Amino acid sequence: MKKGFFLSLEGPEGAGKTTLAHRLAGWFRERGAEVVVTREPGGTPVGQRVRELLLSTPMEAETEFLLYLADRAEHTRRVIRPALLAGRVVISDRWADSSFAYQGYGRGLSLAWMRAATEGATGGLVPDLTLLLDLEPEVGLARVRGERDRLEAEDLAFHQRVREGYLALAAAEPERFAVIPANRDPERVFRSAVKAVKRRWGG
Repeated sequence: MKKGFFLSLEGPEGAGKTTLAHRLAGWFRERGAEVVVTREPGGTPVGQRVRELLLSTPMEAETEFLLYLADRAEHTRRVIRPALLAGRVVISDRWADSSFAYQGYGRGLSLAWMRAATEGATGGLVPDLTLLLDLEPEVGLARVRGERDRLEAEDLAFHQRVREGYLALAAAEPERFAVIPANRDPERVFRSAVKAVKRRWGG
């Protein structure tokens, strides 16, 4: 049995993370892997309550980050670590890098403080591979259907800082990140994602 494999998908609104997560899950299953597809926030019952609060209620940046962190602690212990220990592939639609991009680069919180807190909350868990779906904010926001949530409704400058943050995170850890242009057709995005996965996981 292959050891557990932790894959996170990151990127701005409208980048196609959710669709890609489910396509990759099918790809892994075709190769005999047991797969858990999850998301942040909202991958646990507690996380779902946190998600509803985060996406609807105005709050301070520190409060916002700490709520995401509470969700992440619960998510790590109840979903991700047990699945990895059982040898499963875990695909998470967002992980800690979202906090670093949105609350760190986007809202200006201390990355050093956020990293230390994240280390404590997750026990140092880090994805084996992170796929960053890179997309211009204008394009991504135009893809959002229906009423925008609290984060989607932030101004364009905020979303530009988030994108720059993601790219900075990827540049700092090139061995973990694979940056995939998300302004192409979904099939090309999927093929690029599979190529990155094969380099790290095999199959």
